[in-house]
Amino acid sequence: MNVLPPAMRDSVTVFERGWLSSNNVLFASDEGTAIVDTGYASHAPQTAALVAQMLGARKLDLIVNTHLHSDHCGGNALLQHTHACATLIPTSEAHAVRDWDEDALTFRATGQRCERFGFTGTIEHGAMLTLGGFDWNVLGAPGHDPHSLMLHCPDMRVLISADALWENGFGVIFPELEGASGFVEERAVLDLISTLEIDLVIPGHGAPFTDVARALDTAYSRLDYLEADPARNAKNALKVLIVFKLMEVRAMSFDALLSMTTQARAMRAAADMLAPPGERVALIGKIVGELVRGGSVKVDGETVFAA
Repeated sequence: MNVLPPAMRDSVTVFERGWLSSNNVLFASDEGTAIVDTGYASHAPQTAALVAQMLGARKLDLIVNTHLHSDHCGGNALLQHTHACATLIPTSEAHAVRDWDEDALTFRATGQRCERFGFTGTIEHGAMLTLGGFDWNVLGAPGHDPHSLMLHCPDMRVLISADALWENGFGVIFPELEGASGFVEERAVLDLISTLEIDLVIPGHGAPFTDVARALDTAYSRLDYLEADPARNAKNALKVLIVFKLMEVRAMSFDALLSMTTQARAMRAAADMLAPPGERVALIGKIVGELVRGGSVKVDGETVFAA
């Protein structure tokens, strides 16, 4: 069922993607064409095909990234190559993209990848974009990522929330893994969302939803749970990053997985919050065991597989 407001249905299309990619929101109107977020690198051809199918002979004019985690910008390079489109990224990420600092951009930190892309402009809190014939306010959404943004269309009462609010929570609070503040910022973003006039949320992952009050209640409860014991956030982050990698490569030896949790900065930080380095083997064995029992991964001998 199309939950978009009727006035938007001719110019806005939501591509609900499965992991590893974020959702994409495609706009096509007399003012031009644009896409918000582009998915993961390994899904880039699929993203490009979805865009081509919807746009037909039209070119993509603009990419807008809510933030630069690999699952939100991994299709940038291919779409830029195919369409020579303009690209807007968060202002605070401009230096890292210009220098292609993969540590600052978190690709190495999470054990993920992203093909190099450029940008033609930046956006930040307080900006306004016209997409699909509608005006969208750009809102800062730190917490999950300190640079993240949301887009709110007051006239249509629609919010593109990225990973600040999902129907059943929000994205990993990554800053907290390395001693920076993230819980306070996430709460402030939820408070901001609660003040907006919203009938529909298009999240970074999962189906668009209309019960915004319930989603906010769930998110606040989740945040309370994580704040009460930050190790819970670390454990969730480690599980999410392990499963993400396995979904990408399909299988890894236990030793390779263990090595990745030492080399990838965010994974190492999460593991260090849970156990001393000397207990890393036992910790990862325990995490993998929990993922097996939860049905997310399978193990055969010394090899761990995506379920």
